[in-house]
Amino acid sequence: MTKDQLKIVFMGTPEFAVATLRALVEGGYNVVAVVTQPDKPVGRHQDTLQAPPVKQYAAEHGIPVLQPVKMKDPAFVEALRACEADVQVVVAFRMLPEVVWAMPRFGTFNVHAALLPQYRGAAPINWAVINGETTTGVTTFFLDHDIDTGRIIEHREFAIPDDADVEYVYDGLMSLGSEIALSTLDKMLRHDGDIESVPQDATPLPPGTVLHHAPKIFKETCEIDWNMPSKRIYDFVRGLSPYPGAWTTLVAEGEKDLTMKVFRTSKTDIRLQLPQERDVVPGTFVVDDTRLYVTTADTLLEILELQISGKRRMSARDFLNGFKKIATYHASKH
Repeated sequence: MTKDQLKIVFMGTPEFAVATLRALVEGGYNVVAVVTQPDKPVGRHQDTLQAPPVKQYAAEHGIPVLQPVKMKDPAFVEALRACEADVQVVVAFRMLPEVVWAMPRFGTFNVHAALLPQYRGAAPINWAVINGETTTGVTTFFLDHDIDTGRIIEHREFAIPDDADVEYVYDGLMSLGSEIALSTLDKMLRHDGDIESVPQDATPLPPGTVLHHAPKIFKETCEIDWNMPSKRIYDFVRGLSPYPGAWTTLVAEGEKDLTMKVFRTSKTDIRLQLPQERDVVPGTFVVDDTRLYVTTADTLLEILELQISGKRRMSARDFLNGFKKIATYHASKH
């Protein structure tokens, strides 16, 4: 079988998935259809529909697009069956019912942005950085009944520098994901779909290994707990930067509460020494000329970039130039 004979249905929605779809198209593979989420209302009045990035790319390249509201909708299932796909490739999409993932003769494989079985779930890139991992990666695996539990085909590792934020890791895994998808498809071509895969529990994990999950991230997930050690907060901030952004509430007696997003911080080994009459608790701001620090469970953490609600993102230096009374505020967790 050749690339143009292997019929592929691609499923994905965001920019992360576009990289793999582009690699398939530019690599000469026969993508017969794309399945993606319905167009999303945007704008102040939600009166404009915006196509998902995957749909936009597919439309530019003349690839038919299916946008089911429900994956078990009979009309969609029949339209999908009519594509006569040999394999389905899934990247950053939703959970599929068996009637969908079991349809192709070679099965359906997913490109997951983690080294399974670690970080099963919707936000593996964020959680890997939040948890201070030094290595993550991508995995291709066959879909089955449960989320991210299917038989593993390939792993590729990716190093996370200590100063990397989630955007850096996202970009790296997006590129690596397209590479592993091509590698998996190349194996299918060489072996007529009969490729080796292993159960996720087949290889024992090193002693003491803790399996982390990667649940979906909501606004409340992103609130900073200043009672944590500074290293934990440092990782938390970069694991949510630039989007959706870690945040905290600034409170001061007689002042309106403010919401501050924190995008970049710097670790220090400074332990605060203040007069005993001042109650120094985690979340206390300390200003040293043009530098802004906040107390944590152990050392001071320097805030480098931030954004007050309604304002632009800015450096701490620029913020201090226009907000002289920050030391009267306290960073609080609701």
